[in-house]
Amino acid sequence: MEVDILEFQIPMENNKTLFVWDIQPSHSEAQIFEGLHRVFSSFGPLYLLKVCPNAPLSSPGFYALIKFYSATQASKAQRRTDGRLLFQSSPLKVRLSSKQTPYFLSDSSRPLSHARCVDLANHCLGFNGWTSDIITLKELTDEEAGEEEQKRQEEEEGRERTLRFGCLLQLSFPQHGQTTRAAAVVEDSFTCTGPDVLLQRRCKLQRQVRERALVQAFSTVLLILLGNGKVMVEVKQTSDQLIPEETEEILQVNKFDPQVDEEEDEEWDLTVS
Repeated sequence: MEVDILEFQIPMENNKTLFVWDIQPSHSEAQIFEGLHRVFSSFGPLYLLKVCPNAPLSSPGFYALIKFYSATQASKAQRRTDGRLLFQSSPLKVRLSSKQTPYFLSDSSRPLSHARCVDLANHCLGFNGWTSDIITLKELTDEEAGEEEQKRQEEEEGRERTLRFGCLLQLSFPQHGQTTRAAAVVEDSFTCTGPDVLLQRRCKLQRQVRERALVQAFSTVLLILLGNGKVMVEVKQTSDQLIPEETEEILQVNKFDPQVDEEEDEEWDLTVS
């Protein structure tokens, strides 16, 4: 039986990337995007789909770059769409990318953003296939400062403030009997000009730390796609993985920059095989 494994990481491998060209200019860019998405998403979830016009010196038309999470699904899509009409009157050319990944990126892994983690989990498991529960979410204050001193600082306007929030979260997959925990911390420094600004910053950081903790939890999850269409869930056992007994009184955290919400797409390399 054919088996494929998906991780909640940005797909870097060239065998997960398709390059599509010979797209006619008879449709708008939006119509082409919709047509390509309809065709290729039928083979599996997509990480990226970009449509661009041909270079000025080339014939009028478009080309597209499509990234799958699964190499198996990308290969199947290439075989079944290359040379087909699909949504236009002439055949498209579809090839797997032959991009050579730089050596310093070959073994690197970057987690998906919060939105992409949720989209991938919902696509493969359904909206009821997983749950997340916050165990602890709290502001991390300076233990050396007294309560009165902290209150006085909050009331002062025009001074530099630093807020830190920590979150411990549990991610569960009830239908598969799998559970994992993760934690995160976010920090932000700003000039406090009033209580409304302080409240807005607190709300923003609370949302960000919840999202970061969920991303951290998903980074330990493997989705195993079976050839019969079924999906299994496994949790990677790591040396720093949190277990319930260790997290009752301790918030072990990973610090993130709250200004970075989305991962950047890697630079395009349009060489194909």
